[in-house]
Amino acid sequence: MASKVAITANDYISAQLIIDKHMSETLFEKIWDSHVVGPGNESEQGPSLLYIDRHLIHEVTSPQAFAGLRAIGRTVRRPELTFATMDHNVPTDNRSLPIVDPISSLQIHRLEQNCKDFGITLFDVNSPDQGIVHIIAPELGITLPGTTIVCGDSHTSTHGAFGTIAFGIGTSEVEHVLATQCLWMDKPKTFAINIVGSPRNPRAVTAKDVILSLIRQIGTSGATSTVIEYRGETISKFSMEERMTICNMSIEAGARAGLIAPDRTTFEYIRGRRYAPQGEQFEKMVEFWEENLTTDPNAQFDESFILNVDHLAPQVSWGTNPSMVVDVTETIPFPADFAKGSENERKAAFRALDYMALEPGTPIVEIPIDRVFIGSCTNSRLGDLLEASIIAKGRKVSPNVRAMVVPGSQQVKREAERLGLDKIFKAAGFEWRESGCSMCLGMNPDILAPGERCASTSNRNFEGRQGTGGKTHLVSPVMAAAAAIEGHFVDIRDWL
Repeated sequence: MASKVAITANDYISAQLIIDKHMSETLFEKIWDSHVVGPGNESEQGPSLLYIDRHLIHEVTSPQAFAGLRAIGRTVRRPELTFATMDHNVPTDNRSLPIVDPISSLQIHRLEQNCKDFGITLFDVNSPDQGIVHIIAPELGITLPGTTIVCGDSHTSTHGAFGTIAFGIGTSEVEHVLATQCLWMDKPKTFAINIVGSPRNPRAVTAKDVILSLIRQIGTSGATSTVIEYRGETISKFSMEERMTICNMSIEAGARAGLIAPDRTTFEYIRGRRYAPQGEQFEKMVEFWEENLTTDPNAQFDESFILNVDHLAPQVSWGTNPSMVVDVTETIPFPADFAKGSENERKAAFRALDYMALEPGTPIVEIPIDRVFIGSCTNSRLGDLLEASIIAKGRKVSPNVRAMVVPGSQQVKREAERLGLDKIFKAAGFEWRESGCSMCLGMNPDILAPGERCASTSNRNFEGRQGTGGKTHLVSPVMAAAAAIEGHFVDIRDWL
């Protein structure tokens, strides 16, 4: 099945997906098959050549790709389909000061020059649209249902919340997409995860807790080589921001991507955004999306799992991978209990406890915190900041804690300030920052000192992820805000 998809930034989708009406297919299979332009579609053997609708780039994984193009004298095949921003290395405290780190400075300047030389749209540090790549693409309407999206960043899976196939790719693949607007890929398997039930207190038990609980249950390799389609009543009730949080951390479960079928919530989020279809074109696309972008009733998934969240509690990670998670009301597990018979898991738990300087049996609520980070492509949208501000309002950050709030984009920052959230956070003693990846990873000045323990709304708690020797506990925004105030973890359900 050859693709007829050719979605540009300006034509408001004059073409549409070609869907085979005679087959029962999953949503993933429909989008994948309609984008295949090379061998592999009719056979499960070998990779397929996929057409890519949107290519997102940033300063860290693109310099080598552009250097490769220059070395062989190639141009960017479809520059209007590539969008760039600066997010990983940018400082979030004072944009007027020069970037001290020479590598960060070089990467940022090279992205500026590369975008200028190759005719690519760039949202630089001075742009009102600058921000984390996975925050700004949805809010600008670059992310659209039924499309394929790639970026040299693992958390590209975030965009799957809109009914897109969105993959993180390596630098050599970035070069290939720049040169050809296509990408060779092995077709992943399909994995249906049905999330059923409703948390008893949805303000206290959030989408972040849902995805952490899922990873806790299936493990960091539980979805390896698959694309997860999240389904069920819980997902249907979630906002787009909550769905993005869910899809964002699909990678932490080992998946290639996460995916949620678009619905009215999706369409209303997209409506009127800059790069989205407008007016009558938008209404026509909504009709098409509603009719075609769902999994057929009789479609078969390769794997399936049911997660019931009726009794879900706020989650807190204790170790050095995102499956090492417990309820806030529980204690640090003993390695043998965590391992469940796996010697490798038992050894991993011992190593994690040693690195995190934690003892089995310690109640989570007795763990003291030095730092708090509210931000990242997982939890730095307006809704995240609004919920955290409710916790912060009228309270004070513990004198033993340094806490920062980092909006995911300049647009989020402006809207938060319009609502007065910045004043609430600053009055409570939080630092209010400029947009960027910040403390999610140690590639900018916002890092932990060795030994510091952080309650973080980011997505990874690997050794040294937030700074050499830093200790990371993954939590939701409301849990992070409460930990900042108390100086240790608390069950936020007691507050809300």
